[in-house]
Amino acid sequence: MPSKTYVTKEKDIQRDWWIVDAKGQNLGRLAAKIAPILRGKHKPIYTPNLDTGDYVIVINCEQIQVTGNKLDEKFYYRYSGYPGGLSAVSLRNQLARFPERVITAAVKGMMPDGALGRNMLKKLKVYAGPEHPHGSQKPKVLEL
Repeated sequence: MPSKTYVTKEKDIQRDWWIVDAKGQNLGRLAAKIAPILRGKHKPIYTPNLDTGDYVIVINCEQIQVTGNKLDEKFYYRYSGYPGGLSAVSLRNQLARFPERVITAAVKGMMPDGALGRNMLKKLKVYAGPEHPHGSQKPKVLEL
């Protein structure tokens, strides 16, 4: 008799909370570790068309490290939709004003396009300092 194929359902998904300290971590390497956890690729029930991932809290993102001349040569672009409405912000300025956006943008680039990727990205919680409001979820420390 042939064996049956297991299909993951929404009710089978258990979501854990993980906390990551970004102090002294390399930006790209940190994002590459966070993205598979948000997608759920570390679980045996992973299914590409379902959000099986866990929640990830990133603290101390203002103390992230980058290599080379990226602080002055990497830019983040926004376009308002109007002529002349393109604005560019260097990584150095973005880290000074909105350090949370740096981690979010790096992880977003590693997520799937479309509605599924946007829903997975909502499980990422990023904070500039060491404090976060998710203590009641009892997050486990993720060693990288």
